[in-house]
Amino acid sequence: MTTSSGFIRPLDGLRIVEVSSFVASPLCGLTLAQLGAEVIRVDPVGGAADVHRWPLTDGRGEAPAGTSIYWTGLNKGKRSVTADLRSEEGRRLVQRLVADSGPGGGILVTNSGGRDWMSHARLSADRSDVITLELVGSSDGTPAVDYTVNAGLGFPALTGPDDHAGPVNHVLPAWDVICGVYAALAVTAAVRHRERTGQGSAIRLPLEDCALSVASTLGYLTEPQVNASSRTRSGNDVYGTYGTDFTTADGARFMIVALTTRHFRDLVDLTGTGDAVSALETALAADFTAESDRYTHRRVLSALFARWFETHTAEQAEQALAESSVLAQRYRTFEDVVSAGVLEANPLFAELDQPGIGRFLAAAAPATFGGHYLAVPPAEDLGASTGRI
Repeated sequence: MTTSSGFIRPLDGLRIVEVSSFVASPLCGLTLAQLGAEVIRVDPVGGAADVHRWPLTDGRGEAPAGTSIYWTGLNKGKRSVTADLRSEEGRRLVQRLVADSGPGGGILVTNSGGRDWMSHARLSADRSDVITLELVGSSDGTPAVDYTVNAGLGFPALTGPDDHAGPVNHVLPAWDVICGVYAALAVTAAVRHRERTGQGSAIRLPLEDCALSVASTLGYLTEPQVNASSRTRSGNDVYGTYGTDFTTADGARFMIVALTTRHFRDLVDLTGTGDAVSALETALAADFTAESDRYTHRRVLSALFARWFETHTAEQAEQALAESSVLAQRYRTFEDVVSAGVLEANPLFAELDQPGIGRFLAAAAPATFGGHYLAVPPAEDLGASTGRI
């Protein structure tokens, strides 16, 4: 796949067959499509379980009501094929798509594993260098989704206000996203391996293991092993450094982060609290050039800084913060982001004419290659390429 300017995408020439639904597996396919691979998503006739997943168009615009904004977003740039996957004919279609797809093909991505007819062993009988990536839920292969994985990992115990007694779920399906992007990386690594050795790969990627791996790498699982305890909730405070939120005189809320000594010094200067902070440092025998002391005494520091925000409007705060090194951002809703013109101002976004939804600004892949953003065409209607393929 090439861009309109003739730029050849990194994965041009690869063909991926995707039998999937929900987030992680379709996101893997989308990522590969953005990088230039031809991705063919195969769904059962009528669509998989996610074909009508919320959010849906509400019918107030040009688009009719009921189109899944979610489904079209995750399936941009793919070719859509439907087949009766319970029939021998439909299963053979998938097997042929995987096997008969030239030197860049022979790749299957699925979260519908456990089926002999599209197992690595079965597909290897048709093509010895086949690459299969099977996403599963739990490490032991039992079903799991992002929200159940997260519940069993410990993050809901750290999320939310520090005086809250129960678990708080996250909104972003972070493990699905991480798993989907890692799956795309695993596929490209397997392609590299095949190019060097001629050998295929059977990749198994549990969603739970993606979450456990990240939690281990970031120390969440190491801490209770070596310290015999783990961290507790800290609300909107950033763990281990100085960062928290403040409210201005007109009710706007800002997130402020002072990671370095310079950031913290500028925050003290901006809020005019130098004398008070110095006195506090002496009284507490603290050293506010150290992240640990800034975090330990964050509440009393925040009480000093809060007065400045309470006596300034959002506009005044934004201007003062922009002139300092302090890391800051005003809290916004998704509607605020769109109405503020953020999308129009960022070349990551370009207009997309999506059938069933209409025209809107859609993001390309976030990395540029040679200065090129890698956007993809709109999602096809379900099954649109069945006859052609």
